[in-house]
Amino acid sequence: MFDFDTPIDRAGGEFRDSTKWNKYAGREVIPLWVADMDFAAPPAVLEALQRRVEHGVFGYSQPWPSLIDAVVAHLEREYAWRIDPDWLVWLPGLVTGLHVACRSVGADDDAVFTATPIYPPFLSAPPQSARRTVSAPLVRDEDGWMWDWAAVDGVLRAARPSLFLLCHPHNPVGRAWREDELRQLLALAEKQDFVVCSDEIHCDLVLDPERRHLPFAALSEEAARRSITLMAPSKTFNVPGLGCAFAVIPDARLRRAFRSAMHGIVPHVNTLGLVACEAALREGGAWRRELLGYLRGNARCVEKFIADQPRLSMTPVEATYLAWIDARGMGIEKPQRHFEAAGVGLSDGADFGAPGFVRLNFGCRRALLEQALERMGKALSGF
Repeated sequence: MFDFDTPIDRAGGEFRDSTKWNKYAGREVIPLWVADMDFAAPPAVLEALQRRVEHGVFGYSQPWPSLIDAVVAHLEREYAWRIDPDWLVWLPGLVTGLHVACRSVGADDDAVFTATPIYPPFLSAPPQSARRTVSAPLVRDEDGWMWDWAAVDGVLRAARPSLFLLCHPHNPVGRAWREDELRQLLALAEKQDFVVCSDEIHCDLVLDPERRHLPFAALSEEAARRSITLMAPSKTFNVPGLGCAFAVIPDARLRRAFRSAMHGIVPHVNTLGLVACEAALREGGAWRRELLGYLRGNARCVEKFIADQPRLSMTPVEATYLAWIDARGMGIEKPQRHFEAAGVGLSDGADFGAPGFVRLNFGCRRALLEQALERMGKALSGF
């Protein structure tokens, strides 16, 4: 029903505003770095935006009842999570929510915990909010990436953080955390008394059709009481440029502190972002199901390629459209630069706290992905 194979020009023509493609403007480099898919947004989203543009007035706006109903219904339908509409706090972006969480929980110089490797704003948001970043590394064995609970517990006991930044599903390692892992985290939160800010922006991108995302806050009333959940339609429906996200904060005290930290700093959400959010959550289900099928195929292409490369390794991607590749076997300091010189632009693992790794965005048409993998293969042929 939907086309994910037809090329859309993002580098030339009238529209040349793509951060992803402009990074390599004028160079023969395939950009597979920033988490921005190359697919057009769902037809239902485009139609809703066109109707709103035809209205012709773009004054100040606020979330309306049918939009709020769409969010509430989506969370209950997809995750069996019933929320009160009063728990919603609207944001112009999820990274904004990370910064607000750091500013609204705890006091200056409090520690904020996260696990590495991790999406770079998790590392930068605490110090930019007068907090200290503390961390423990995830570990990998034959079963994939997982928590080193003993190391986590040791850091938590020593640093006494007021806030734990959780990435769920995880960017960049691609794990969709299981219920037992989330309950282990909840036990630590109760023991050490910290708030969990859970970035769940990739929650609609669980690739295994037999699995269902479980929000951290949906575990129990206690989990909800000490949680800030950040979500957005931007990754799943490829509308990040429209600037729309939301926090779900069940605890009234936490919610007041969060809103207070936003006051006078965080702008209102873009009207078209709100329109896109409602259309995506209300009418984008069929498009998302086909997208997931296409991404599964792309993920298998990447995994098969990596399996044939003795100097690279990765674990299967459970969620997101991002492959986290261990390139330390290449024996060079900057594998990202090596692949870039060969015509493939990847994210540098050093930015995520893991030098020697690279992150590949496979949210693109398959022919382009195959071309990029062919270039990577040639770049590895001399090792």
